Amino acid sequence: MKAKQAVPRLLGCLLPLLIDVITASEFELDGDYLIGGLFDIHHVSGAYRHYKPETIACSSERLILSSYRRFQVMRFSIDEINNSTDLLPNVTLGYEIFDHCSDIQNFPGIFNLISENNVIYPWDELSSNVSKVIAVVGTYTSTETLSVAPLFMMDLIPMVSYGAASSVFSRKQNFPSFLRTVHPNKDVIEVVYKILQNFNWRWVAFLYSDGDYGKDGLDLFLKKIKDTEICLAYTKSLNGNTDYPLLFRQLEAQRVNIIIVFAPEWTAEALIKGAIKENVTNKVWIAGDAWSLHQELPKENGIRNIGTVLGVAEPKMAIPGFNDFIYSSAARPQHDNKDEQKFCNQICECPNVTAADVINADPSFNFPVYSAVYAVAHALHNVLQCGSGRCNKDMSVQPYTVLTALRKSNFVLLNESVQFDENGDPMFGSYSIVFWNRSGEAEEVGFHRFHPFLQFFVNSTKIQWHSDGKEPVSFCSKECPEGYSKAQEGIHKCCFNCKICPDGTYINTTEDPYNCISCMETEWSDRGSTLCRLRLVEFIPFTDSGAIVIMSGASTFVGLTVAMSALFAFNYNTPVVKSAGGPMCFLILGCLALCSLSVFFYFDKPTIASCVLRFLPFLLFFTVCLACFVVRSFQIICIFKIAAKFPKLLSWWMKYHGQWLVISVAFVTQAVLLIIGYSVAPPKPYRDMFSYTELIILGCDLNLKAISGSVSLLASLCSLCFIFSYMGKDLPKNYNEAKAITFCLLLLILTWIVLTTTTMLYHGKHIHTFTALAVLSSLYSFLLWYFFPKCYIIIFQPQKNTQQHFQGLIQNYTKTVSQ
Repeated sequence: MKAKQAVPRLLGCLLPLLIDVITASEFELDGDYLIGGLFDIHHVSGAYRHYKPETIACSSERLILSSYRRFQVMRFSIDEINNSTDLLPNVTLGYEIFDHCSDIQNFPGIFNLISENNVIYPWDELSSNVSKVIAVVGTYTSTETLSVAPLFMMDLIPMVSYGAASSVFSRKQNFPSFLRTVHPNKDVIEVVYKILQNFNWRWVAFLYSDGDYGKDGLDLFLKKIKDTEICLAYTKSLNGNTDYPLLFRQLEAQRVNIIIVFAPEWTAEALIKGAIKENVTNKVWIAGDAWSLHQELPKENGIRNIGTVLGVAEPKMAIPGFNDFIYSSAARPQHDNKDEQKFCNQICECPNVTAADVINADPSFNFPVYSAVYAVAHALHNVLQCGSGRCNKDMSVQPYTVLTALRKSNFVLLNESVQFDENGDPMFGSYSIVFWNRSGEAEEVGFHRFHPFLQFFVNSTKIQWHSDGKEPVSFCSKECPEGYSKAQEGIHKCCFNCKICPDGTYINTTEDPYNCISCMETEWSDRGSTLCRLRLVEFIPFTDSGAIVIMSGASTFVGLTVAMSALFAFNYNTPVVKSAGGPMCFLILGCLALCSLSVFFYFDKPTIASCVLRFLPFLLFFTVCLACFVVRSFQIICIFKIAAKFPKLLSWWMKYHGQWLVISVAFVTQAVLLIIGYSVAPPKPYRDMFSYTELIILGCDLNLKAISGSVSLLASLCSLCFIFSYMGKDLPKNYNEAKAITFCLLLLILTWIVLTTTTMLYHGKHIHTFTALAVLSSLYSFLLWYFFPKCYIIIFQPQKNTQQHFQGLIQNYTKTVSQ
């Protein structure tokens, strides 16, 4: 039974049709050249189930008033051109328009347009006239256009769309004769992205129509927000079977406050009415250009409860004379003729639509229709070589010649310079940013211009936000404080925890907000820093007050050693000088003076030479000094204690000059050890990066393993000297050689214990000052406590500097010991 019903329905549209209510004059107009028109005046709300190919009677479907207005704009445009004597002076344009209400069931009208005398010629039988029309204006949606465009592309029939915005139509290899006067989806997505950026909204939902238009918008949006701070929290395609209560529950679960709706007006209507019904509140809705200028939804009961509606829209451009045309058309009586044969889907059957309804309908895409018709007319003007009030009608006009002229379009229409790029996309126009105010109107609050250069502006003070006047926010996680990095949670980069950056690192939220960046060695930072600071390089310059004092002390020390050497030289044969070591005194004083040279190299910026000289003179020549004092201590013990018990030992010592042999062996051993140690790991400048985060302390890197032999030798000599000198603690009271040496050694040991403790506790630049001071103190301890008392006797107590006095002391000590 259904099959029987389908056959007459299909035939009824393919064959001439007798209609009771005849309004075909709106769809047809004779002329020298015809322009085809495809407008979805009616819309099929659901999919038809059918078992055989069949067409559809659009007049029985839902009327789309905004599409009907666009249909009237085309009629007006051609009427305006025909009444003008400038564009096509002696040529009349006609049109053949069809109601294209379905994606897949309106092919009879398409076949009519591409036929010639109701015949469609196969390619191998191509006639000189491939179609009755020179160009087609339409269709509106991307899915409709994808269905019918290939039929026009075969014969290069120009197809100028006023609404198909899918990116696929920019591919000229697939759509060579396609042009459009509406901006492609990528431009709308660009404006939406700018709005999100302007208000810093990062957690958004994207709802799109289940078709080529919506899917293309989603793909473009995903590409646009890739590698940005905007995250797509939720996405859902919309169709006639969408479960809106479930959709809104899912949105609430994701805590999304910003909802982008990329869908045609009839899909957006169902969504918004569903939101009102489900009591969805406190959201920001961003409308695409297909429904942002909807005339009825802003006045819908409860619309204020859903939140704030912003939109991207074609600018509202008043077309001069259009309103008068609509009123005159409404006043013109319709002539019914039941015997007149008409083609299917060229009937409106909308008697209740008034002129006021058309004028007040959604004006979206009106200028694209207007400019599309004028683009075809200007192309025809160029093909016919119009000028001087006439057009050359002898010129052959074929669709492909019109296409060539269309691609070169360059004319001004309502202050817009109409041109197309190499992809057939418009190089003119702009977008308005609108807000649905409390009066139920789409109020312009900003703009986005493409030509001649990009401009974007939003006056947010005009927007009456639903959240008590406060600008809404939308994020998954609050922004981290300064100095914190983001640790992503889950799949969305907008959901994260905040972790403070540790010492020595910083965060650069512009380059990488997810990782703390380590500072360079020469930089430092505190916890939670956003930049690194240069570390202050510190060393003790020669001009430092402490350095000046110590170097003055070293210079004074050298002067004293020279003075004492001179004093001892003048009194060389006196008992005091001989008891102090005789010629050995000069060796000790000379080595002490040479040791003091190392003090000068502890200051200023370290170099390889200064690092070597900082340690070498002291280690080498202080070894000689200690060896001399070991010998002196041993000789004192020999004289007073060992000589009587071991006379042969004393004899051997004196015969082979044991004191010089010991000193020479100590010197040579230390020299060899230093050469080996410095060869393995020579001292070199060192930058201490670890003791202080904000400082770099310049010093010398001394390898303790490399100089361990030298230090061990010094420690051994110091121990022997201390043992021998301590053994002489009970020598004659007035003969204090051993006691003086013991006291000097105690001061030496105490000095280096203090320095070692200080080095363990303090690592600043002044440690070099302390080390130089310890070296100088060690030298002064021997100079002041060993040599100075002898100088005092020579100068101020000469009576004690006699042979008799010294012999008396020794005799008294011998008597005491024998008793």
